Amino acid sequence: MGGFLSFVKKEMLHILRDRRTMLIVLGIPVMQLLLFGFAISVEINNIDFAVVAPHPTAAVRQQVERLAANPYFTFRGYVTQAEADGVLRAGRADAVVAFAGDYDRLTADAERAALGEKAVQLVFDASNSNTASAGAGYMQSILLAGQQSGAPRPGGRLRAVFPGGGADEVLDPHLTDLYSEIARAKALFDKLADYGSDMSPQPRLAERWEASPDLRTWRITLRQAAFHDGRPVRAADVLFSYARILRPDSTRRAKASLSVVDLPNSRALDDRTVEFRLTRPYAEFPNAMATLGAYIVPEGTEGFARPVGSGPFRFTSFEPGRSFLAARNPDYWDGAPHLDELEILVSNDEAARVNALLGGQAEYAHDLTATTARSYEASGQVHIHRLPLSNFHAFAMKTDRPPFDRPEVRQAFFHLVDREELVRSVLQGSGQVANDLYGKGYRYYDDSLPQRGPDVARAKELLRRAGAQDLRVQMLTSDVSSGLREAALAFADQARRAGVTVDVVLGDKDTYWSDISDRGAVVSYRSGAMPIESHVSQRLLSGSTTNNTKWQRPEFDALYQQAQSTPDEARRAELYRAMQRQLYDEGGFCWWGVSDWIVATANQVGGVDDRAPANTLDWARFDRVWLA
Repeated sequence: MGGFLSFVKKEMLHILRDRRTMLIVLGIPVMQLLLFGFAISVEINNIDFAVVAPHPTAAVRQQVERLAANPYFTFRGYVTQAEADGVLRAGRADAVVAFAGDYDRLTADAERAALGEKAVQLVFDASNSNTASAGAGYMQSILLAGQQSGAPRPGGRLRAVFPGGGADEVLDPHLTDLYSEIARAKALFDKLADYGSDMSPQPRLAERWEASPDLRTWRITLRQAAFHDGRPVRAADVLFSYARILRPDSTRRAKASLSVVDLPNSRALDDRTVEFRLTRPYAEFPNAMATLGAYIVPEGTEGFARPVGSGPFRFTSFEPGRSFLAARNPDYWDGAPHLDELEILVSNDEAARVNALLGGQAEYAHDLTATTARSYEASGQVHIHRLPLSNFHAFAMKTDRPPFDRPEVRQAFFHLVDREELVRSVLQGSGQVANDLYGKGYRYYDDSLPQRGPDVARAKELLRRAGAQDLRVQMLTSDVSSGLREAALAFADQARRAGVTVDVVLGDKDTYWSDISDRGAVVSYRSGAMPIESHVSQRLLSGSTTNNTKWQRPEFDALYQQAQSTPDEARRAELYRAMQRQLYDEGGFCWWGVSDWIVATANQVGGVDDRAPANTLDWARFDRVWLA
């Protein structure tokens, strides 16, 4: 062994003494590394790619983001399949990544993948075969790694953190109002129908429905479904649930929409068929079945300490204002959830919700500002989901009390609001101005009315006419939801231009949404998505249970009833326009903006539907979410 070491030592000394030998032994490997490394870098550096994605789901977008984050690739945008060839020929991209329309399903189904069904296809410009070959291989490895980490997998507990209502929260699904309560209710219960992403009613426990020619009788066929205790969902359960909502002493939110049901004359034709008789024609009755809080509970249910529903999760535990835990329902009629458990946590502090996500204490954070989203989106620490145009912002003026019992004062406030400034400052530019009407872009929305802007001179004249030149008013607001307080403070500055003093009063975060039903002459307000018909029936009729502006006009109620009495779609649209003109002229809501609803998830969360506005069927659809 000693002889061998002496030999090695002697040869090393020879190499070090001879410069040419040292250059050959050490220099050539370095040169090879530089040359070949440079060649590899040049071949796959600065590859521009475009994406074809018929359905850009969260999983697809995550894959695109993985590619775009790589220094060798530059994302040039989405193109259609028909445009892809032209993009390559024109040199606007070196590669096209084409995702299958059912990418999520393909990547989740090993059997289909084994049969050769492609989830992704890569098309490269072949004018440089070396670049195409190297780039395709590298891109494929990135996509495969992402696919393996992002495919739906069963198991795990997802922790979702929402703003909440404190110790007053309940599990009674007929009393749901806050987003945390809605998320819990839809985990445990089902409605007959729910709003789709396009605001149309989608069948849920109702398999189908049909109306009589006079629109006064609706026959509902139930699908085969079971409650968590094994009992089947029956027509008797549906009738009991609606009767519970419609009790005379009830203030339940769904009561306004369902009040048209003539319960004494409605009946169960059999266990799976309900016949609703109505007190008047109702062309959009499926909207009422989808309305917030219209959940079906087992016949005879009064207590909800341990609720039993038919939803995708079964109740485990609940601590009001803090946490809710539910377990997977393996027998769910719409397919068992991927998750083993769902935990919903409560925090009214946006920073705390984000920190829980960043610190690994939660995987889903609801209701973030545009500023927060931008702060973390580029870092890649979390995934930002923008639920399209489902966050409507307003000031709600109570029309039954001074000073807003005078229509001139309400009109003056319409003219005081600088909507563009609010969108810039409160929504950080990530929204659109509204026009004092709810539901911009939705069916029946009247976009023919002139867009209002600030008109201080007109506002002053209206206030003078009302004898309110030196008006001073309190505006109730809160930090319970992002933007409420900021909007109130910004409007207070705008109102000063007309000599109006707005004193901003900060309300209790835990009770704000219940407080504003009666308190305050004007309050900060916002709403999630619902059809315009549901907005009217729940908030603007004389008998509406959430009529926060106290708008009570018999002539307005009559227009609504006429709209529901006609099967003529054009005539109904005309009547909705007439209702909206009344609201535009002298209503109590000043809708100033609309923006995306923003939620954030940990990067290992899949299945969040970014096309689903808040309040709709596929929003907070935790039975479709998974942990990769």
